[in-house]
Amino acid sequence: MSKIIRIGTRDSELALWQAKIVQSQLEDLGYNTVLVPVKSTGDIVLDKPLYELGITGIFTRTLDIAMLNHDIDIAVHSLKDVPTVLPNGIVQAAVLKRGNVNDTLVFKHNEEFLGAREAVIATGSLRRRAQWLNRFPTHTIVDLRGNVNSRLQKLADNEHWNGAIFAAAGIGRIGIRPEEAINLDWMIPAPAQGAIMITALGEDDYSLTACSQLNHRETEICTSIEREFLNKLEGGCTAPIGALATIKNDEIHFKGVLLSFDGTKRIDVTRVKKVGEHHDMAKYCADFVIARGGKRLMDNIKNGHKNTNVYSTKAFTEDQRVLFHDKAIVEHSDFIKISLNRIHPRFVKNEIENVIITSKNAVESLLTSFSPLELQFKNIYCVGRRTKRMVENKIGKVTHFENSAKKLAHYLVENIEGNAITYFCSNLRLDDLPTILTDNNINVTEVEAYQTKYDGIRVNDSVESVMFYSPSTVQSFVEKNNSEVIAFCIGDSTAKEAKKHFSDVRVAKVPTVESVIELVNEHYI
Repeated sequence: MSKIIRIGTRDSELALWQAKIVQSQLEDLGYNTVLVPVKSTGDIVLDKPLYELGITGIFTRTLDIAMLNHDIDIAVHSLKDVPTVLPNGIVQAAVLKRGNVNDTLVFKHNEEFLGAREAVIATGSLRRRAQWLNRFPTHTIVDLRGNVNSRLQKLADNEHWNGAIFAAAGIGRIGIRPEEAINLDWMIPAPAQGAIMITALGEDDYSLTACSQLNHRETEICTSIEREFLNKLEGGCTAPIGALATIKNDEIHFKGVLLSFDGTKRIDVTRVKKVGEHHDMAKYCADFVIARGGKRLMDNIKNGHKNTNVYSTKAFTEDQRVLFHDKAIVEHSDFIKISLNRIHPRFVKNEIENVIITSKNAVESLLTSFSPLELQFKNIYCVGRRTKRMVENKIGKVTHFENSAKKLAHYLVENIEGNAITYFCSNLRLDDLPTILTDNNINVTEVEAYQTKYDGIRVNDSVESVMFYSPSTVQSFVEKNNSEVIAFCIGDSTAKEAKKHFSDVRVAKVPTVESVIELVNEHYI
């Protein structure tokens, strides 16, 4: 054992600590070693977040080059920083027994801010950012870079920050974990977080034999599954992906997650397999995520450098999302929140001759309050094909429908049986229908079946067009935004409201979400 094994490492305090652990274990086995600190690109370039540097293996590439140049024999890494595909000629020589896998929140004074609407959290990790925003969507995330010590100091120096997120293993290993810290058990860690990896040249039998004696088989199995899951999703430091595999009672328990950058979209997967039957575990879990919208989400992540130019005031289904042209970079959320009301039995206790239902929300409210058998309406009048379809599937035959409330009102003036009608409506609605009917001596009983609440947000300045689906979505949007945009509208009533605020208003050929998407695509082709 006269050969000296040159151990390459980054020169940060944590990296040196990890390298010294490897050095100590090798020397306990009788090997001669020497540490060779090497400064990496990741340590030098600190003016941008990691995901903006665009370099795969930012903390490992310098050590890889040193190894391929035969300047070092082995390299010691935090395994979570290592690309899932190693450079040609370099192999994984060992994985040490894993430390604490958790992320840790270090806070300034106390934890009370966790229950507050406003708080500022610092992290340079997209994964931590996305999971935090998924749990605390109103909090603000700021970027934090540097080694562990400098990040802790930045937290202490910034009076506006409430806390910062660290790897528990990192601050624990070098003994600087503050008392004001809690492990985030709910946050799924980075693949292989808490594990130390050793690489060597595939042709270096001496170093491979030495390092193989340090390998911890259970950690190797778990981290290999996590890293394969990451690889199958085509992720790296630029994607918010978490994964954790653990072994208990000869069973491997896996949980993984893929999120959007802002945390609004999240796809989780869990799986349990016997040790020895786990070889397809990572692929199964990655395929599960991909099949449930993961492919589209990863495509959006890869296009994350492109600014959003379209915003939808209604959340899409996955089938709807895939319909957009590549040039339409779309974000979406529900600008309207619906709360169903309990409807008093007096409005349905006897057979009602005429009723108006203008939305699916009213149908759901009726069915929440009563069984279909209790809803004995002689004539049902609807607005919209989808509402008509839902009524006929769940309540009864529709006498007549129109595509707008105004058209339905004019039809009823000419064709209604009797002179009274019950209108199941929202607290927010256009007055056209009841006004026209009342002006023509038709008695309208309005029943508030549900409440419509504005829940709009301030959109990015890059947004140049917005998709609207009701007058209320327009009103919700303008409450938070005053920019001039192209208004793509689902129907005439929505367009009428949009014209009060925007000069360029376009109406879909038919009142469906898909038709509004066609309008958007026509503009961006």
